[in-house]
Amino acid sequence: MSTFYGQFVWCELMTTDTVAATAFYRAVLGWGARDAEPADHPYTILSAGETPVAGLMGMPRAARDAGARPGWIGYVAVDDVDAMAVRVGAAGGTVHHAADDIPGVGRFAVVGDPQGAIFVLFKSFDPGQAPAAAGWTPGHVGWHELHTGDPEAAFAFYAGLFGWTKADALDMGPMGIYQMFAAAGLPIGGIMPRGAEMPRPAWLYYFTVDNIAAAVARVRAAGGAVDSGPLEVPGALWIVGGRDPQGALFALVGPAVPPA
Repeated sequence: MSTFYGQFVWCELMTTDTVAATAFYRAVLGWGARDAEPADHPYTILSAGETPVAGLMGMPRAARDAGARPGWIGYVAVDDVDAMAVRVGAAGGTVHHAADDIPGVGRFAVVGDPQGAIFVLFKSFDPGQAPAAAGWTPGHVGWHELHTGDPEAAFAFYAGLFGWTKADALDMGPMGIYQMFAAAGLPIGGIMPRGAEMPRPAWLYYFTVDNIAAAVARVRAAGGAVDSGPLEVPGALWIVGGRDPQGALFALVGPAVPPA
């Protein structure tokens, strides 16, 4: 089993306006941006400093016509994409895009869990490649949160595939239980009951910032919206949930003031 098996290793935005979306996230998170090859399949690499952390691409016309909305999707590392896609189907999930190669990059399959949340199975062609979508450093993806109609069934599905284990659980009162989960012994996300603010079961990705109040101001100045928060969470951190100008949901996490 590879070192990064079951961990989120990439985060990707599919959007209706790549130029505007790139400008928004650069303004909010300070990301750098560069075009990736090949040119006939435009793709933007977004970086925190020198580290690539996410990708951005245009939404195909067929997806728009089918009613798809702009959104972020996470890539989870596996050892065998083809075999894991079969396991997803056997466990009640759906394979939306059969296993295929990204030339020079890796093999992937787009799948959904039994409740409908979509994610990507991925195996890099470079066995030594470290996860890019992880860490509490500003500009990196710090947390992965699943909003679902059946948290217990969802956890069982992912634990069966990736070996995730339960970490701490928080009682949110009328909102239900927030169950954190760990990969390789380290907490990387949480699972919670889906609320009215989430139109369908989905993963939400938290981008780390060094000052939550300043980041909120940047979101609004760049044309985005803040839908929830700031809300204090354990670890002396604050979170907000928002939407970019094209409607993709995202979240931010960080301290209320710059670190000393």
